[in-house]
Amino acid sequence: MTAKPRRYHITTFGCQMNKADSERMAGILEKMGFEFSEDPNDANVILYNTCTIRDNAEQKVYSYLGRQADRKRREPDLTLIVAGCVAQQEGEALLRRVPELDLVMGPQHANRLEDLLEQVFDGNQVVATEAVHIMEDIAKPRRDSKVTAWVNVIYGCNERCTYCVVPNVRGVEQSRIPAAIRAEMEELSRQGYREITLLGQNIDAYGRDLPGTKPDGSHLHTLTDLLYFVSDVPGIDRLRFATSHPRYFTERLIRACAEIPQVCEHFHIPFQSGDNDILKAMSRGYTQGKYRRIVDLIRKYMPDAAITADAIVGFPGETEAQFEKTVKLVEDVGFDLVNTAAYSPRPGTPAALWENQLSDEVKADRLQRLNHAVTAAAMSRSQRYLGRVEEVLVEAQNVKDPTQVMGRTRGNRLTFFKGDIAQLLGKIVPVKITEIRAFSVTGEMLENGKARSNSALETASVQAK
Repeated sequence: MTAKPRRYHITTFGCQMNKADSERMAGILEKMGFEFSEDPNDANVILYNTCTIRDNAEQKVYSYLGRQADRKRREPDLTLIVAGCVAQQEGEALLRRVPELDLVMGPQHANRLEDLLEQVFDGNQVVATEAVHIMEDIAKPRRDSKVTAWVNVIYGCNERCTYCVVPNVRGVEQSRIPAAIRAEMEELSRQGYREITLLGQNIDAYGRDLPGTKPDGSHLHTLTDLLYFVSDVPGIDRLRFATSHPRYFTERLIRACAEIPQVCEHFHIPFQSGDNDILKAMSRGYTQGKYRRIVDLIRKYMPDAAITADAIVGFPGETEAQFEKTVKLVEDVGFDLVNTAAYSPRPGTPAALWENQLSDEVKADRLQRLNHAVTAAAMSRSQRYLGRVEEVLVEAQNVKDPTQVMGRTRGNRLTFFKGDIAQLLGKIVPVKITEIRAFSVTGEMLENGKARSNSALETASVQAK
């Protein structure tokens, strides 16, 4: 009698860091002999990699978990895991709420999944939420894409924004050494990857926890230095990085991005609010004036660069006039995209205890109005693409229209055009933009679908501009 195959399923909530963690944990599970299952009900091991930034994401986890807990009562061999930020935040309290759980593990323990599972298979119920030094990325991730990949460069966050739970659940900043980052990128290049996004919860803090200083007393390792160090990995045509913090964003970094051909003209820099008093209450450490100066510097060095951001409405005590300053910042800057959210009180954060909370009705109204301004700004920014020729890295087939492929411009604009994914996957091709929308564009590939040399692409781009 053939043994039933061991299958796993991972559901990921939240940010890019969580998605990167999930890929590493999937790699560990496959090394252990598990096969991936699209259907959680066909899996022996179910892992929820959770997010606690917003209350609705957290509640969704409990809903999913409840269904699988019911199933476990019928199938005792099922292994249930909660990883990520909710696991770190709740710890053993999760076991009291969902006693069917086998393993609760915080984000810092992602690379320890095999050891932790062995303890579970020995009959233990395990909670791993203690602070640890994160082991080097020795796991081979099971990456969702064959073309683009995330590479973690710094874990954790030392900031103390009054609304944010991340430092509590992801721990202190821990930078990886440059040689390890470059080695991972070289391996990705050998596997055929073309684009890398360097990841950190606060990526501009990269290196300040590593030993060594320069003669002028500054840090030996910075994000700028890292970009220069890894930019010439053969085969990696595009480099991105996220997420930036305005407090640490420097002109030297912007200048490096303009100088290094591989670095894409796309910056994701959350501003959170357009009002200085709200920014102070958030403990963000900058003013909206400083944020505007960063944008001006970016556009001085790279006039066409895409700038995207995050913003929060309905922070405790936010007045209508303060909210309108956020809308005005969106209108003045002209963002390509802003991820918006209504403020959600999170456990263990100072702002959650303040008495000047706003009603859900006010928050929902402001979120809708901000989203309208964001869409209008994005549509206006999309206008510049019409008729231009853009370099597009083909990432996948368009699931809604199999005759089309999809990819992104260097400015990170999602682009659709007719083509054969079997021939085009992983290629950078020239596409003339024929139709624009707020957050994506449609175009026509030039020269019968054959990718031209980089110099030809650059010429086409210059002519189109």
